Amino acid sequence: MQFLGILVVGLIVLIIASFRIVKEYERGVVYTFGKYSGIRAPGIQLVIPAIQQMVLVDMRIRTDDIPSQDVISRDNVSVRVNAVVYYRVVEPSFALNRVEDFISATSQLAQTTLRSVLGKHDLDDMLAQRDKLNNDVQDILDSQTDGWGVKVTNVEIKHVDIDASMVRAIAKQAEAERERRAKIINAEGEFQAAKQLDEAAKILAARPETMQLRYLGTLGEFTNAKGSTVVLPMPMDLLKGALNSIENKSKKTA
Repeated sequence: MQFLGILVVGLIVLIIASFRIVKEYERGVVYTFGKYSGIRAPGIQLVIPAIQQMVLVDMRIRTDDIPSQDVISRDNVSVRVNAVVYYRVVEPSFALNRVEDFISATSQLAQTTLRSVLGKHDLDDMLAQRDKLNNDVQDILDSQTDGWGVKVTNVEIKHVDIDASMVRAIAKQAEAERERRAKIINAEGEFQAAKQLDEAAKILAARPETMQLRYLGTLGEFTNAKGSTVVLPMPMDLLKGALNSIENKSKKTA
């Protein structure tokens, strides 16, 4: 009778131990006598003790912070770059059966891929084209982790740290670029002004009376201006007219 009671209690404990709860964000990978036998969905699952074993795999997106990596750009600039990679398991059986530790493997692969991709680009690309670099790193990672049952959803470069001496060199380069643009703008302004003056000279040459009106207007401006002495050039047309009048009077007198 006592033996029967122990047997019943043992059976109850065995039945209770056979039930496992799989959460909504998990999947259960089941092994029967050490051999992969299937995946269990969320809910209450029956696992036979000593015969079957179930390993739970988290299916949520994981965040892995990639440590700062020393990278030499294509234009031989040494920088330190760190990033963050987002990934999740899409095939639990592959993640457990094809790689020993998919978390560590994904992290190590992300570090080497980041150095490899950034080393093919110039410093200007690292600073100005981060979206493109993020997509390049993500595509390479995703293609290599696909066989592990891991999907890389996003990669973001966080910081690109540059040596202080290189920062000063970049500042000088930016200043030189600003000066170059200023000179180009000044040259374009002078060119446009010269072009306008040339067109104005053609108009004034075609109509001398316009030049006379311009001269009289300038004379009025100097008259109203403050000052003790004003020197204005005498138009040749006025001088020519005055000389002709003097010659005519001389002829009449003679």
